[in-house]
Amino acid sequence: MFDFFKKSQNLLGMNARNLDYIRPYNRKKGMRIADNKLLCKRILQKNNLGVSSLIAKIKTHEELEQFDFTKLPDSFALKPNRGFGGGGIIVVYARKKNHSDAWIKANGSLITTDDIKSHIRNILDGSFSLSNIPDIAFFEERLKLLKLFKPYAFKGIPDIRVIIFNNVPVMAMLRLPTRASDGKANLQQGAIGVGIDLATGTTTSAILGKGHVIEYIPGTKLVLSGIKIPYWNEILRMSVESQRISGLGFLGTDISIDREKGPVILELNARPGLSIQLANLAGLKSRLKRVSGLKIKTTERGIRVGKNLFGGEIEEEIEELSGKRVIGSIEKVKLIGKDGKEIEVEAKIDTGADSTSIDIELAKQLGFSEVLAYFKALALPVITSREEGQTLHASLLDQYSKSHPDLADITIIYASNGISIRPKIKLLFIMDATEISAKVSVTDRSSLQYPLIIGRKNLGKFLIDTSKK
Repeated sequence: MFDFFKKSQNLLGMNARNLDYIRPYNRKKGMRIADNKLLCKRILQKNNLGVSSLIAKIKTHEELEQFDFTKLPDSFALKPNRGFGGGGIIVVYARKKNHSDAWIKANGSLITTDDIKSHIRNILDGSFSLSNIPDIAFFEERLKLLKLFKPYAFKGIPDIRVIIFNNVPVMAMLRLPTRASDGKANLQQGAIGVGIDLATGTTTSAILGKGHVIEYIPGTKLVLSGIKIPYWNEILRMSVESQRISGLGFLGTDISIDREKGPVILELNARPGLSIQLANLAGLKSRLKRVSGLKIKTTERGIRVGKNLFGGEIEEEIEELSGKRVIGSIEKVKLIGKDGKEIEVEAKIDTGADSTSIDIELAKQLGFSEVLAYFKALALPVITSREEGQTLHASLLDQYSKSHPDLADITIIYASNGISIRPKIKLLFIMDATEISAKVSVTDRSSLQYPLIIGRKNLGKFLIDTSKK
């Protein structure tokens, strides 16, 4: 019943959108810019708006035959110039080891030079373009994944779609690539869409694919609400500026965040889909009506209006909706020692870390000196590779995990400065009035700012807002 209602609403919304907003406000010149990705890239770049770098383009079958594929980088995105709805895009994750003519796609499958040539022929023949007119194929850089999004995105790069009307941002959505979407942030192909509160840049509700409401990344306990989008004000500024530059009155701006460059515009969409309404659990038409006819003279004014009308303090709403507490990136934590001793410290909340880690001196203060001395005296092997560590882990657990009552577990840590074997102790702590029992790894954190980091495994009862103090 819900699916039928959802489809009906989408069809009605699409017809109304086309009649009321696309036709009157999106003139031919603006449509031409949005529908031509290479032209759009040039115009945006000329106006000092960040775009992904162009590697090469192929305009004819003759150019295809002469193209040197060995000069392509190890990772890239291949796109049709006039493609729409994500069709025809291939994302290449890495070059196959010791092969100059084969690459690995985001889903792990191989693609060869011959496969790419065949796909480009289809692009040139117009298989993915509007009205099937002949097209241009182009390669552009594959952006570098931001650390924040690494646990949430499968292989590809997430993007943020912002709907702009009358120089006002009216709705936004984070799109996360999945295995089903082949590493592409495309909801029609199975990506995840997460609504964003316009005032704070914080994620709210989420859908999988074409509308199935979800709370977590499928197969994990990673909560989708409460993610604070970096560069939020800059993303809104770029979105509104792209409307001014393109001359489109109603559009969706797709922006990704590169680890080194920051926000870059991927493309402008003159016919943005309506799944963004489902991700936000809100209708788009009513928002468009609210800003229709307003006199918005500056980008800054448009952003303020959008934030005031369609955003707000959402922490309490999120907590009520999810049943979880909203915490910041740094939190005060009360640790309970073996003898009941309590120590309060500031802890770093790190969703990039799998588990919680405590400084060795702090662990000793909490009464774990004996087990740490015992572990230090063990004749542990020196591990030189991840493969060796995976082989030895099970035998280490079997040999030592029950050899001391306070040794709760053993973990192997693979870091840039080497591989280490650490003990884990069972520790009780209280954070934001919530009691948590955890297996915590112990290491020397004396050179680091915080003696305790809280990892993903112990954040299941919380949502994270990095802007919260």
